[in-house]
Amino acid sequence: MKQSIFQIIENTPLTDSVYKMRLAGDTSHITAPGQFVNIQLDGFYLRRPISVCDCESGTLTIIYKVVGKGTDAMSRMKAGALDILSGLGNGYDTSLSGDAPLLLGGGVGVPPLYMLAKRLIAEGKKVSVILGFNTKSEIFYEEEFRALGADVTVTTVDGSYGIKGFVTDAMAEKSYTYVYTCGPEPMLKAIWRASATSGQFSFEERMGCGFGACMGCSCKTVTGYKRICKDGPIMYKEEIAWEK
Repeated sequence: MKQSIFQIIENTPLTDSVYKMRLAGDTSHITAPGQFVNIQLDGFYLRRPISVCDCESGTLTIIYKVVGKGTDAMSRMKAGALDILSGLGNGYDTSLSGDAPLLLGGGVGVPPLYMLAKRLIAEGKKVSVILGFNTKSEIFYEEEFRALGADVTVTTVDGSYGIKGFVTDAMAEKSYTYVYTCGPEPMLKAIWRASATSGQFSFEERMGCGFGACMGCSCKTVTGYKRICKDGPIMYKEEIAWEK
């Protein structure tokens, strides 16, 4: 974990409520896709945890949804400095993916899968991606995944674009060796039950400190309680304490 000052170099809307922010700063502690940063905002007590969408030397990209006063304040920033804790969380392990991993993202669970797809494709893997949204107007980053060389399928709940239904409705047509996913818990549960292979699941959870000190984001696993911020946010399929 490292505390650094980042400079905003871009903050633009992707949809009516989803924004892309690019920042310049020390990215040396961001080593794995699926990690997150914790952002201090003036006038707010708790930092805002946001997953890393992409990271290159000296440049960080995050994508966030406006859901409250903090993210609303972020959406109106055009320039300036942000105090950021970086390199948080365990991140995805790409060594277990096999030759044809399947990535499934729902809504703002999509961003961390971009850096993951980028890493897996660089490792020579054949990557398939299923992106799930409620409706056509909420879709973002479809073309960015295609530009990486991934096979991309989009689902919408209302059928206004792509396959009608949820990401699990598109899984049956895919041949895959491993599953990676990020999104709301009902989606994760559905994928956990439907997936034919092992996999890694990234959990979304409200956080206090973001680095394991407060225990506020603990969840039950088959081996006991783990902290989403420190021991996660990535959990392996076999350790998740859900019932079939």
